[in-house]
Amino acid sequence: MAEVIEDKKAPVEMDGVKKAAILMISLGPEISAQIMKQLPDPYIQRVSYEIANIDYVSPKQREAIVNEYLQMSQAREYIIDGGIDYAKNLLNKALGQQRAKEVIDMLNQIQLRERPFNIARKADPQQLTNLLLGEQPQTVALILCYMQPEKAAQILINFPLEAQTDIAERIGTITNTSPHVIEKIEKVIESKFSSYVENETEHVGGVQTLVEILNQVGRTTEKAIVSELEQKQPALAEEVKASLFTFEDIVSLQKGDVQKVLRDVNHDDLVLALKGVSDELREFIYGNLSSRAVETLKEDMQYLGPARLSAVEEAQQNVVTVIRRLDEMGEIYIMRGDQDAIIE
Repeated sequence: MAEVIEDKKAPVEMDGVKKAAILMISLGPEISAQIMKQLPDPYIQRVSYEIANIDYVSPKQREAIVNEYLQMSQAREYIIDGGIDYAKNLLNKALGQQRAKEVIDMLNQIQLRERPFNIARKADPQQLTNLLLGEQPQTVALILCYMQPEKAAQILINFPLEAQTDIAERIGTITNTSPHVIEKIEKVIESKFSSYVENETEHVGGVQTLVEILNQVGRTTEKAIVSELEQKQPALAEEVKASLFTFEDIVSLQKGDVQKVLRDVNHDDLVLALKGVSDELREFIYGNLSSRAVETLKEDMQYLGPARLSAVEEAQQNVVTVIRRLDEMGEIYIMRGDQDAIIE
């Protein structure tokens, strides 16, 4: 009996072959046939079997898997263009931190192969220029084909005009190159570059990492840590506070942004979050809601009665989480440190 793929089964829970089968169904027979030609025989058989045994895929499930494919493809291009840190930065902005991490993790699981001449792509442009000036035009052309266009341009303009033309001509006429030849050239070039490329270190920690952690802990813990930092490292504390967004900082948002936040915030979280805050902050929130919404909010707060501090802090943190998510998506704008204000 053929399988019916319903919405209740999340795409992340499916194995890769089933996802590939649904993607093929979604893309249609002509495109799928071209893709199938590129697959090894064992995979063709497995994907074909899955396609034959799927009777129906819901529109929602189809959309989710196509979107996942597009995100994975985009992430892979980002990694090829600028490396893993570059990809994480762009994906964080495009998808939010959690989804970006999931996409990167999935790519790591399938053992993504780095593009050839990766060491050259990470090297300083001037160092590359100095080294490539002594190479044959065809070698330079091949390496530039695998580099970021803006970086390749920086290198090309440093060659004499005649050499520029020769290299440009070879770039324009390269169609196919044997993987064996690429690998051989890559090894030779890497041995020359290795002494010039800066020692790579993994970026961990720092103020932004601390801020991201503090934005996820309870308010009591957050305040205690910042207070201790003020005593031990005042300069660090000031830098953290400049980037740390708290529930009270909602008053620093633009009016339109506040209204976007309030539309996305869970009503029960907002009711609980306003317990114990200053009258000024409460009035600020009321000023960004309709009169009917304010009445409902006041009534619910009255019926709520006393609430535990931990519950209030959790609700406030849920509101902050919404604010940070909207900021990451570019829906709203959070002022950080000495950034310029928005001019209306």
